[in-house]
Amino acid sequence: MTSRLPKLVAFDLDYTLWDLWIDTHVYPPIRRVGNTVNELRDRHEQKISFYRDVPEILPRLKEAGVIIAACSRTHAPDLARQALRLLLVSPPAGHKGESLTPAIEFFDQMEIYPGSKIKHFKELHKKTGLPYSEMLFFDDEHRNKEVESLGVTFCLVPNGVDDRTFERGLSVWRKRHPVEVAEDASGSGGV
Repeated sequence: MTSRLPKLVAFDLDYTLWDLWIDTHVYPPIRRVGNTVNELRDRHEQKISFYRDVPEILPRLKEAGVIIAACSRTHAPDLARQALRLLLVSPPAGHKGESLTPAIEFFDQMEIYPGSKIKHFKELHKKTGLPYSEMLFFDDEHRNKEVESLGVTFCLVPNGVDDRTFERGLSVWRKRHPVEVAEDASGSGGV
């Protein structure tokens, strides 16, 4: 029996998945050097990369059939999307023969534009049809806890997403939704 996962996990970008504000710390154009994994550079050689554990968390969620969303209020949405297109993620352990994956391919939904995270989640609800109770959101800004008024579970990320913070968020969500099921989020799995 596996622990139930939320049907949708959403991440803010700035200081949640990477350690900068894409709209103030990055100067276009951005580029990847060859097939460098999890690293981009901007015009001034500013490094753009995910926090250490993020490239392992995204494939785990995808394999489990969880919908992954990016929810960012950045004023540089095109640059954020470009960074997600250019960042490469290595295949997960045990998948050695597979090729590198552009990070953007892990994201099923993207709400990347200025404005309240309430609006982002209302759009996610509208597009996916999922109840807010099936959504878990990781963000570095406490003010975005406002999404809990909709029923979304919020996890504050003080120092970027890492395995420990990710598992803490799942634990909080599971405590609010203590149902154990014999399947994973994709509907497959055994007893």
